[in-house]
Amino acid sequence: HCNPIFGKRKLGSIGLPFPDMDARIVDIKTGEREMPVGEAGELVVRGTQVMKGYWNKPQETAHTLRGGWLHTGDIAKMDEEGYFFIVDRIKDMIKTVGENVYPREIEEVLFTHPAVAEAVIVGIPGQAFMGEKIIAYIILKDGRTASSEDIIAFCKERLSKFKVPKEVEFREAFPKTLVGKVLRRVLRDEELKKTEDEKLRR
Repeated sequence: HCNPIFGKRKLGSIGLPFPDMDARIVDIKTGEREMPVGEAGELVVRGTQVMKGYWNKPQETAHTLRGGWLHTGDIAKMDEEGYFFIVDRIKDMIKTVGENVYPREIEEVLFTHPAVAEAVIVGIPGQAFMGEKIIAYIILKDGRTASSEDIIAFCKERLSKFKVPKEVEFREAFPKTLVGKVLRRVLRDEELKKTEDEKLRR
């Protein structure tokens, strides 16, 4: 995908597919049904620039390349003019009370809080009938204060009830890759270990 040098650009869009590439949005569950314009699903692509597979990883190749399409693992949507917008990653999607929740949507709300410098949303397995529990990890701006109650109340005013974090944890720093990407799985693993330790102490 790319944005045209001359012509319309759209804020937040990854642009239009290259001329020799096909792209579409399909339902996340089956990877087959094409989604209507404006609805989120998985971005799949095909064309001469698409890889042939992973080196010596036949299972990963079979999972990623299906029916001639490369399944990117990105949740995206397309508008009526054919521009694509990345929403989140499938592996980061949270399932709670029968709904799909995209961490980025909650994080973008938290970034508008005057005391929040960084925010990461993670889903942790909860009660079976409730799905995953949403936890917000927050780094506050220097000199600013906020409580868990403040953060939750802020979210309640701006998000649907099922998207509001159940817990808030304040951190001094986040685990990150060398290029600065937050390692959600590390936060998730830490929380899971904490839950297991609590069970053992009971």
